[in-house]
Amino acid sequence: MKFDFLFQTSPWFIPLCLLAGGLYAFVLYQKNANWSMTQNLLMSAFRFLSVSLLCLLLLNFLIRQITQTVQKKTVVLAIDNSQSMNVSGQKTLSDLMINLNKLKEDLVEKEYNVAFSSLNEETNQNLDGLKFDKKTTNLSGLLSGVKNTFESENLTDVVLITDGIANQGISPASENFNFVVHTVGLGDTIPKKDLAVKSVYANKVAYLGNKFPVQADVSAFGFSGKSANVYLKQGGKILDKQNVVFKQNDEVKTVSFNTTATQIGVQHLVVEVDILGGEFSNRNNHQDVYVEVIDGKEKILLLALSPHPDIKALKSIIEKNENYELDIKILTENPNPDVLSKSYDLLILHQLPDYFNSYANLFKPIIDKGTPTMFVLGNQSGTTYLNQLNQVMQISSQAGQSDKVTGTYNQAFKSLNFDTEKMQLINKLPQISVPFGEFKLLPNSEVLLYQKVGSVQTQKPLFVVNTGAKKSAIFTGEGLWSWRLEEYQLTEKQEVVDDLVLKVLQFISAKDDKRKLRVYPINTEFLLGEKVVFETEIYNAIYEKLYNFPIKLEIKDEKGITRNFSYSTTADNSKFEISSLPAGVYRYRASTTVLGKSELSSGEFVIRDIQLENLNLTADFDVLRQLSAKTGGKFFKNNHFEEIKQTILNHKVTDKIDATEDLKEMINLRWIFFLILGLLTVEWVMRKYLGGY
Repeated sequence: MKFDFLFQTSPWFIPLCLLAGGLYAFVLYQKNANWSMTQNLLMSAFRFLSVSLLCLLLLNFLIRQITQTVQKKTVVLAIDNSQSMNVSGQKTLSDLMINLNKLKEDLVEKEYNVAFSSLNEETNQNLDGLKFDKKTTNLSGLLSGVKNTFESENLTDVVLITDGIANQGISPASENFNFVVHTVGLGDTIPKKDLAVKSVYANKVAYLGNKFPVQADVSAFGFSGKSANVYLKQGGKILDKQNVVFKQNDEVKTVSFNTTATQIGVQHLVVEVDILGGEFSNRNNHQDVYVEVIDGKEKILLLALSPHPDIKALKSIIEKNENYELDIKILTENPNPDVLSKSYDLLILHQLPDYFNSYANLFKPIIDKGTPTMFVLGNQSGTTYLNQLNQVMQISSQAGQSDKVTGTYNQAFKSLNFDTEKMQLINKLPQISVPFGEFKLLPNSEVLLYQKVGSVQTQKPLFVVNTGAKKSAIFTGEGLWSWRLEEYQLTEKQEVVDDLVLKVLQFISAKDDKRKLRVYPINTEFLLGEKVVFETEIYNAIYEKLYNFPIKLEIKDEKGITRNFSYSTTADNSKFEISSLPAGVYRYRASTTVLGKSELSSGEFVIRDIQLENLNLTADFDVLRQLSAKTGGKFFKNNHFEEIKQTILNHKVTDKIDATEDLKEMINLRWIFFLILGLLTVEWVMRKYLGGY
């Protein structure tokens, strides 16, 4: 511990403080016949010290106290508590817990800090209640979590106990750690005789009445010359079956099925392979796949005045979304297309209306029906007629007059979420042509992109979205195609521009939810063992939130089994949680009475039982040896914990010293107050006793 004095005023004031104390004592304590010279000097010393200290306090000294402590060495015992560890057997795991607790006790006796860590993403001081039930293994994530948690401590050694089987994250041997990692290998490195459905591939979305493919990879080890049937099932019913023959001892066969989407909603399919004699485990002989079946795609009509590269760009962007069905009509090539007989969910007008409003009879009836519309302007757009049609903004410009601008992202735009960093790419894209004139936003319009002329940032809008009851948008520029080409030139991707347009199209075409009761799960999919969390919103006639209404929730699984729940919401908690639901597709129905009227809300969600931990049961010690060698640690097999302890104790590292600095004002030190009070008190008592008062 070390002390320093810091001056906030000139140190030359210190002699003045001592001089003031000396003068005070000298004037007060001249030679007096009532007491002796010794008593006179003693009392003058008391007065000198007390007055000097009071004067020094006026200088407002700072006292810096530096405290240094040597940190204890920290050791973390990191345990892979995934399901694949159970292959080692319950006795092995029980002995492991005993050995780890003993190792901790031995290290604590040697003045080490010891903590346990696991895949549960938390650090524990003991192993009570640790279960080997995690459905995935991310060893790099486990070690990175240890690194972050103990960043400020003197972490010297980590002991990682695992079978080396990782099915998530990157290989831990490819990362860099600032501590030594000793690894302990559990499990059997000899491949097991096994048959497994390793992976299943299917589209997430299928359309009612259409056929869609389901592809599965089936692996076999130790079944050379054997055959097995692979089934595609739904609700226990076999939809399709194929036979595969394994000609080699270690082989993977790919099987393809085609099935028809027969009903709307999430469909639960199962790919299953026969169980053959001698298999080490049959838990991996099946895998689930979930496909959402929808009734048709959202229909988009793109009406264009004439051929243009921007039309091709828009087509490429829209076709990225499988839920969209796009019709393109070029009016100079086909002046009378049949567009009124078909119902569209979204309308895109390219350079329409034109100078002469030539084709208003085609698109105006569609707009009048309330169809969300996005206008894309060009050099043939007629802004006078555009102003009569749209609710986004008014443009005052002369025909044929244009300006060359680039775009800048408006970070204050809140209706949609964009990555601000990625949107900086917009600044690097080429100039595009916009009408030259004045722009006036209409109510509920929000600017997404502003125009930038050269290096001058303007307040003129380039891309505007109206968030009112009748959603629409206007992109005032001509040259979207050049933006996509330049983005690919810069990044070898076409993401930012495409995401910009697609999100706007999705936003303006989204149907407004006018329900007074909205109950929905926070995710559409949950993993087996996770809590299913419902969010609940209740509104009055003017869409103000209401609370404390009793909600009845009915959940039905694929077998028709119904579970009923009741709850109510508060301003502090609008969520409801359900635990322990088995895997499958669930449909729910929530109901309540709001202001005398019955309100309903329904939907569906999926609980997945992922089988990653059952697909590979062969321990991998090579990756553990690589990790230990890279970090300067050692690889051990199970039950060598005495060697592990000696290795840790023999690991000599430089001590880590913590230094803390504490600044205090001198006037805040209590002992100085009591010192001054004591000096004055003793002086007063002596003077009183000697008859000086």
